[in-house]
Amino acid sequence: MNQDSLGPERQTCDVLVIGGGPAGSTIAPFLTRLGHRVVLLEKAHHPRFHIGESLLPANLPLLERLGVAEEVRAIGQHKPGAEFVSPHHDHSQTFLFAEAWDKSMPAAYQVKRAEFDEILIRNAEREGVQVHEGCQAKSVEFLSDRSVRVNATHDDGRSTVWEAKFLVDASGRDTFLASRFKIKERNPSHNSAAVYGHFANARRNEGESEGNITVFWFDHGWFWFIPLTGGATSVGMVTWPYHMKTRAGRTLQQFLMDNVATCAGLAERLKDAELMTPVEATGNFSYSARHNHGENYLMLGDAFTFIDPVFSSGVWLAMSGGELGAKTIDTCLREPKQARAALKRFDRQMRHGPREFSWFIYRVTNPVMRDFFMGPRNIFRVKEALLSMLAGDIYGRTPIWRALLVFKLMYYGANLMQPRRAFAAWQRRRHNVRPADEAALAHPS
Repeated sequence: MNQDSLGPERQTCDVLVIGGGPAGSTIAPFLTRLGHRVVLLEKAHHPRFHIGESLLPANLPLLERLGVAEEVRAIGQHKPGAEFVSPHHDHSQTFLFAEAWDKSMPAAYQVKRAEFDEILIRNAEREGVQVHEGCQAKSVEFLSDRSVRVNATHDDGRSTVWEAKFLVDASGRDTFLASRFKIKERNPSHNSAAVYGHFANARRNEGESEGNITVFWFDHGWFWFIPLTGGATSVGMVTWPYHMKTRAGRTLQQFLMDNVATCAGLAERLKDAELMTPVEATGNFSYSARHNHGENYLMLGDAFTFIDPVFSSGVWLAMSGGELGAKTIDTCLREPKQARAALKRFDRQMRHGPREFSWFIYRVTNPVMRDFFMGPRNIFRVKEALLSMLAGDIYGRTPIWRALLVFKLMYYGANLMQPRRAFAAWQRRRHNVRPADEAALAHPS
């Protein structure tokens, strides 16, 4: 380490991680356990607000391996399942994780991300990661000796240059590398935006079902209803960009509540509720980078790809990618001859998760798919397989794939049996996912 009095401070490390969310705060401690010197840069200061508050059961064994399971349990709202409510059906449908194919993961948690993310980043510090909050990466150079140089600026105006053997982009929707490489592409199959806030005194389900996430379909997308600890409930609307344009001068709060009023089930849950936070919006445009790695860098989680949050997959995909990413980097640094194979395995997993969730996400507003969710049958164990997918059990030797193939064939068959309905749904979806003005949606006036 040295300090150039005429320029920025210069430091070195084995692995530099950009981003202190779930992906970065997972890969960093796993790397230190493998003996690497790791620096993590996070532009914000924890705790900070974030959405993506519903964890999957598959997260819990990973939290055990990280050593934070008890801390997360202490701040989490027990979540035994997921409830779906449709305006076209006279009943709700609850899926219990305990009924999945693998009965060993019967529940998960809903968490306030400010608390959850702080637990993860403090754990990284305890594990020996050098964490710098309020420090934003500004530029990157890939040097001829295969090292990486990153220039970063601290909140107090100081500049630091880090040189590392390997770089991890866990910058989330900032997409640090994908934006600089110009390889970030909007997903033509999906397009959505979100408006959300936290409420007090929302009416929850009773008993064991109190902590279930509820998904409410409505004419322009869907709502989430996520019970949290301390009496707070996260409510958000995920809708098509064309519908965001109908806001017509209303405040975000007015726009959200006007849409809640069109969804009878949710309106009843919120009739005595009060907002605890300002209503915010984000252009949740689905996207993917053309690739997720190079010989001395990886992209994790939303830094690589973002998909609609309807099945709460984001945190699980980010953290599972972080665990595999640590093993991949360790192989690249210690066994260079095995690097190509390790990176290929990493790429395969990073694409596998979003692909499997996306098939359902692209069709979740289709009336045939809605009918399947609202009246599930376990023929050929398809309901158990679907529950396993919703629980995040999509990696390793999970036995669900044949049953999910049967489910998909049943879905296609039902569409063939109802051609007019299927064609109308296809036309609506084509209309819904057309491009819109991203800047206007990401920064609504």
